[in-house]
Amino acid sequence: MQSFLLAVDRFSTWVGKAFAWCAVLLVLLITWEVFSRYVLNKPHAWVLDAQIMLYGALFMTAGAYTLSKNGHVRGDVLYGFFRPRTQAIVDLSLYIIFFLPGVIAMTWAGWIYAGESLAIREQTFSADPLPLYPFKYIIPLAGFLLLVQGIAEIIRCVQCIQRGAWPSRDEDVEEVDVAKLKEMVDVKDADIEALDRELVAKGAAR
Repeated sequence: MQSFLLAVDRFSTWVGKAFAWCAVLLVLLITWEVFSRYVLNKPHAWVLDAQIMLYGALFMTAGAYTLSKNGHVRGDVLYGFFRPRTQAIVDLSLYIIFFLPGVIAMTWAGWIYAGESLAIREQTFSADPLPLYPFKYIIPLAGFLLLVQGIAEIIRCVQCIQRGAWPSRDEDVEEVDVAKLKEMVDVKDADIEALDRELVAKGAAR
């Protein structure tokens, strides 16, 4: 199972790094357009549309990559104090209640949306239109990538609940230095364990 989880991480990382080249293309495109517009006095109407599509592709495909690196923003001020098993319980609950329904809906609706765009060969509305339907397939692609990576994260949560420790990743990320944070707010391990037990008890009661 660990080999499967790491394979999913590597796949999400590979896709994220591949689409990261959109940033380079954006820089080159904007630089060229500025030169063309202000030096050659030959602006191009389609460049703005291309910029939006490149940025959109970069943004959408970064979701699964960031999830594979455990890099999405969370409230670490409290979360970082919890034991791994409690963290996993919180994460698993959020994945089931919010993540899975949202990502499945985005993937399904995005596929229909892209199909309708393809059916009419949708184009942008600039003076020099670009085909828009290929870009719209980025939406279900990004949703599928997020769904696959999310399933891997759910498996990690289940393993952590069973074992009491998070499975290893290729590259572990810790956004907050928990030890320094404990010193700063003068919190002891005993206080954290007491809060942890209280949260687990309340969760079991519900």
